[in-house]
Amino acid sequence: MDAQARFAALQARLRPLFQRVAGDRLAERTVVVVPGLSLDPDVLARVSGARHYEERQLSMLMLLRLPRTRVVFVTSTPIAPSVIDYYLNLLSGIPGTHARRRLTLLSADDASPRSLTQKILERPRLLARLKAAIGDPALAHLSVFNATALERDLALALDIPLYACDPALAYWGSKSGSRSAFRRAGVVLADGAEHLRDLDAAAAALAELRERNPELRRAVLKLEEGFSGEGNAVFDYTGVPAGADRAGWIRAELPKRLRFEAPGMDYPTYARKYAELGGIIEAWIDGADKCSPSVQMRVNALGELEVISTHDQILGGPNSQIFLGSRFPANGSYRQSLADIGRQVGAVLAAEGVIGRFSVDFVSVPEGPGWRHYAIEINLRKGGTTLPYQMLQFLTAGHVDPGSGTFLTPLGQARSYCATDNLVDERLKRLVPEDLIDILVERQLHFDQNTQTGVVFNLIGALSEHGKLGLVAIAPDRAAADALFEQTVNVLLEEAGR
Repeated sequence: MDAQARFAALQARLRPLFQRVAGDRLAERTVVVVPGLSLDPDVLARVSGARHYEERQLSMLMLLRLPRTRVVFVTSTPIAPSVIDYYLNLLSGIPGTHARRRLTLLSADDASPRSLTQKILERPRLLARLKAAIGDPALAHLSVFNATALERDLALALDIPLYACDPALAYWGSKSGSRSAFRRAGVVLADGAEHLRDLDAAAAALAELRERNPELRRAVLKLEEGFSGEGNAVFDYTGVPAGADRAGWIRAELPKRLRFEAPGMDYPTYARKYAELGGIIEAWIDGADKCSPSVQMRVNALGELEVISTHDQILGGPNSQIFLGSRFPANGSYRQSLADIGRQVGAVLAAEGVIGRFSVDFVSVPEGPGWRHYAIEINLRKGGTTLPYQMLQFLTAGHVDPGSGTFLTPLGQARSYCATDNLVDERLKRLVPEDLIDILVERQLHFDQNTQTGVVFNLIGALSEHGKLGLVAIAPDRAAADALFEQTVNVLLEEAGR
């Protein structure tokens, strides 16, 4: 039996496992968390502090609030004990010692910019310790950031099912696959072209795009496998000629006109990656009040599609293509219409057999009394909006009201947040994790279970090495969350400057 057939048999165990544990807080289970980013090595190497992004899934430690749940958390390098203590102290109603003895931490002791899953598979003794920590494989499943053939192989090696999309369905998370899914769902998408093999093909597609849209000012080129917008580049049509020589002119101008989102990217490298991975082009969407919202969804282990949340993305970079953070919930004037469109796309993915978390990103512009949402891409994995929402959900035990899209605590109080995983400042390098803990306690920024407001930090391990930090500011409404976010940043920079 080949690997794919064995994997399909293994995945068949996921549904009965979740049927047994769903809704039973006392059910025994083990969740193996392998939080590495299994991405193209060149893409991964351009993500500042990529190894520390593994810490974003420390939100999974909140599962230890379930008294008979065990978590096995594997990282590239050991996480500082103070960071683990910080997360365990966020647990409500569970003594830290009780949670700690149900947590197993393992490390590959390998800081190289490669897939964590590959590092584990290369180390038989580490793999054996991981397997021993699981206990009964019938009670366990594997949780990952994104699923590739490596994660499939790890699931097979551990003999536990993978709660994520089958890597054989990865096409639906590519840029071309996203556009195919949008067409099948009947939703609006930006004009463009997909399945492009190299930049010569992209130049021809750019010429055709301009012919269809004579007033178009710019277009976006995207690698099939980008991350947080860093595989994107923008092309400016200014001065483009009419007629048959248009494609040739664009081809000659590409090296001079492409503006890359990834820091340090150059044309030869981008051309090589485009030829290696393929890509798409899309029309640049203009609009005075343009927004970039996102819908986070899940197909659970029982095959049920769930709309989890809506967000407004915070974007930066040279052309506002890089994901920096998010505000939750999305703008009230369009969050429900956004969720409805998300369901249409989610239904297509569910029909294809996709399970686990994914999100759909949009560019939205005002149109008449409402908004026009252009579907842009599907992220067939966990992402930058996963940890903030999980922390809000776990810390407050609340839920999204399906009628309004507002998050409500068990007492019916609304909660919002402003979050980032990309707060970067050279001054932050002066701080170590223990300093951060001191500051948040002394300045009363720590999340308060009584008021259910405050700040939760992540990417703490990247602080002193990269001057980089993630945070989630939770407050009763978006304006208050924004104010708390700004206050927190100012406090951190003030303290770092002392």
